[in-house]
Amino acid sequence: MTTSGKHGDGAPTAVAHAIIRDLQAKADPEVTAGSQRYFRKHHGLQFMGVRVPTVRATVREHVAPMRSSWTLADALVAARVLGRRRPHELRIAAFVLLGRFKRQFTPSVLTTVDAWLDFGTVTDWATTDGVCLEVVGPLLAMFPELLPEVTEWRRSEQHWRRRTSVVALVGFARRGQHLDLAYRVVTDLLDDHEDLMHKACGWLLREAGKTDRQRLERFLVEHGSRIPRTALRYAIEHFPAGERHRLLAETRGPEHRKAVKRAGRRSKRR
Repeated sequence: MTTSGKHGDGAPTAVAHAIIRDLQAKADPEVTAGSQRYFRKHHGLQFMGVRVPTVRATVREHVAPMRSSWTLADALVAARVLGRRRPHELRIAAFVLLGRFKRQFTPSVLTTVDAWLDFGTVTDWATTDGVCLEVVGPLLAMFPELLPEVTEWRRSEQHWRRRTSVVALVGFARRGQHLDLAYRVVTDLLDDHEDLMHKACGWLLREAGKTDRQRLERFLVEHGSRIPRTALRYAIEHFPAGERHRLLAETRGPEHRKAVKRAGRRSKRR
């Protein structure tokens, strides 16, 4: 392995601990307080007080000397050291670190993601989205045969596993890929009781609509009032105002249509 003044012999555990020390040195109490306010609904989360861009930059700095010498196994060791720690930023660091070695990914990486979901590394929407962006999305792009397994997680009782099944498809939907699967997953989750799932489904629908807007509109009208309001608003937030009002009227039923007409009359009187 590459020798580094910061990391001794470049051992994965040494690099992981160097990242931890570096992030501890960059901690800011004001950032900690802000994070606690922002994630106030997620009780029990701990924060070091480091912003995500700083986490990413710190990981990149420490990992850069290892890119040509580490194997995937080395990266997994370092990521597990980080992922076992309680502070939120260190779990994000684990995903970023592993993602730096995505060219070496094998299908077995999904076993690590599975463990992270089971044993408390992924515990909120931010860590869910982080692991999807850095690890699950690139893994599925390399091994699309894993898509059925990941999207089957939509049937899980575990909230963050269900969200993973949705967010993992966002990158594909943005490129117009696997849209049939994306709509199937969302359809199965329309009755989910969690608001953060409604947001995730709306996000996926919005991205799907960027490459096939007519299909998105047909889907919204077809499923009508069954679509949670939050999901619907996320899905159409980039539409022109007139189109948003029309789709809200067509999907939310007579009461919303009356509200739209009343708003129009008030606007004319002004």
